[in-house]
Amino acid sequence: MKLVVGLGNPGEKFKHNRHNAGFLFLDELAKKGNLSFEQHSKLNAELVFTESHILAKPRTFMNRSGIAVKKLLSFYKISPDDLFVVHDDLDLRLGEYKLQFDRGPKEHFGMTSIEESVKKPFWRLRLGIDNRNSLSRVTGESYVLQDFTEEEKNTLKQVIIQTIPILLEKLA
Repeated sequence: MKLVVGLGNPGEKFKHNRHNAGFLFLDELAKKGNLSFEQHSKLNAELVFTESHILAKPRTFMNRSGIAVKKLLSFYKISPDDLFVVHDDLDLRLGEYKLQFDRGPKEHFGMTSIEESVKKPFWRLRLGIDNRNSLSRVTGESYVLQDFTEEEKNTLKQVIIQTIPILLEKLA
């Protein structure tokens, strides 16, 4: 069994934030399989089960994602080698992605929380969200909490559609 965790912040207020790219990815993946997430309060996550993997959206806030991920790995007895975390990445331009084992962005507090909780290497699907230009450089912290523009949503959706088969191949 493999665990695919999409990172984001829970709640309607954050639904379309750039920081929720991981949630948006899992929503699209679940939709593709005609699957629905169910709340599992004890595990601090919304989950979808398939024969080969579990999709999880932590209900902790982004910077505390490690709490939910650690619970999920322990409860379902899944090795960190079988953990795939999908998240936004300001080190990559919007439209770019990287699927890597044990390599991540320079600074991402959600990922830091998971790294500190799991303490072993795992897979990361890094979705680029940086669409800032040199004239309007807002801080990363402010930028990730802003909503995607419609154009950015369309670009991200194309990346998600492109990367779903790549991730599914790794999960097989």
